[in-house]
Amino acid sequence: MALPAHKQTLADFLAWEEVQPERHEFYRGDAFAMVGGRRINGIVTLNLAAALKAHLKGSACRAFVESMKLQVADDALFYPDLFVTCDAADLRTEQVFRSPVLVAEVLSASTQAFDRGLKFAAYRRLGSLREYLLIDPDARSVEVYRRNERSLFELHDQTGADALHLACVDLRLPMAELFDGLDAADDAVG
Repeated sequence: MALPAHKQTLADFLAWEEVQPERHEFYRGDAFAMVGGRRINGIVTLNLAAALKAHLKGSACRAFVESMKLQVADDALFYPDLFVTCDAADLRTEQVFRSPVLVAEVLSASTQAFDRGLKFAAYRRLGSLREYLLIDPDARSVEVYRRNERSLFELHDQTGADALHLACVDLRLPMAELFDGLDAADDAVG
């Protein structure tokens, strides 16, 4: 189905997307079709989601993956690969989340510039956000941008570390678990 020719409001976009067969992100009145995911991105996202689900059990926080909408502003709505929220209103919503403490994006060549640039700039506007995690499964690099006491995001490059440390949810995940299944899957294909 064709995208609307005029700039949309967020409410217009949500109503329009509800009847679309594919997902779209929304930024400043424009809708952008989501591209299909890669196998290795799915493996890493699932590994992180499983670890967070187990770690957060019994807490007031929950992890959500890929198909959940995150409203970043009145003019921006994205589908992060994974996010964690501890907000009571978020935990009751069915459609749009607004207050994540953690957002994670698993990078690919086609999304890397957007995830590092415009998306990160938009996510930084969220007062609730404590950490922004970028994972490159091809390079096995892991970057955590953590909000400091001055409310600025500082890079904590965890590439090569033994474990991923997510301070906002007090999780330490061995890198071997984060990337579990990538080498085996790559070997099986080759």
